[in-house]
Amino acid sequence: MGKPVYKLLDQKGRVLIPKEMRAAAGMEYGDIVGLGIADGKVSVRKVSIIEVGDQSPEAVEAYVRAAIRTMPDDTRLSLISDLSGLMRQKEG
Repeated sequence: MGKPVYKLLDQKGRVLIPKEMRAAAGMEYGDIVGLGIADGKVSVRKVSIIEVGDQSPEAVEAYVRAAIRTMPDDTRLSLISDLSGLMRQKEG
């Protein structure tokens, strides 16, 4: 497994996964990670899709962000336009 790495949690419970570990796990900016707990140990793994049935706001956001990364630019721009229109409606 290699040499242990120790990190401090910040006030919001976040911890930075070192770049070398992210690279070894094939994790990049915007990737979706699944968190699990077993026997008091937290695991982090890269996932390609969200598990069926998980409709938590965090899971939905991760799915949308991952989907957007694979879309052509014209589709992204169309979505931005649609979302901007929805925001204007909500404000007005």
